[in-house]
Amino acid sequence: MLKVWGHAASSNVMKVLWLLDEVGLEYERVDAGGRFGGTDTPEYREKQPLGLIPVLEEDGFALFESNAILRYLCNAHVPASSIYPHEPRSRGRVDAWLDFQQTALVRPQSVVFLGLVRQTPEQRDATAISAALTEAGRIWGIVDRRLAAHPYLTGTAFTIADIAFGVHVHRWFSMSIARPDSPNLRAWYEHLLSRPAYQRHCAVPLT
Repeated sequence: MLKVWGHAASSNVMKVLWLLDEVGLEYERVDAGGRFGGTDTPEYREKQPLGLIPVLEEDGFALFESNAILRYLCNAHVPASSIYPHEPRSRGRVDAWLDFQQTALVRPQSVVFLGLVRQTPEQRDATAISAALTEAGRIWGIVDRRLAAHPYLTGTAFTIADIAFGVHVHRWFSMSIARPDSPNLRAWYEHLLSRPAYQRHCAVPLT
């Protein structure tokens, strides 16, 4: 059986759990990372050299990096699904948005989320949070403009690119922050809320 190492409050773990439920794959999740620990052992570091989460295991095979896990699960278990299309240009668009999520959104969104949700007021760097909020708003603005012409990030079909961004958009709209007006982003988020797997794993209280 598929095994996912990582705690449920991690956005990167949420991605994997959402996909697994979305396509109907059975799995076991093992709490790891954060307050659960367990990622500093030699055995875990063999699976993930930096001791981060999530890690996916299947029949002695271990894989880390959440977006790589999404690709693997699609290729290995639902190769005919439109959730990760085979046509080269369609797949290329999905891959581009997956990379864009990691390279452009993660850093500023993480600074805002960690600062406002997981740090005490005394720990916060107000200047860093303000700058990150501006940058995250710029990235979400790009996504909003993309969604003006397409129901999903890469076109007319729901894909793992929507999963990669979708785990973060709930946090974006749930934090007590000043956000730019983003009607297309809001409509997309509300559409994601109709998906049971998204409700179960992503649309949860911020912790």
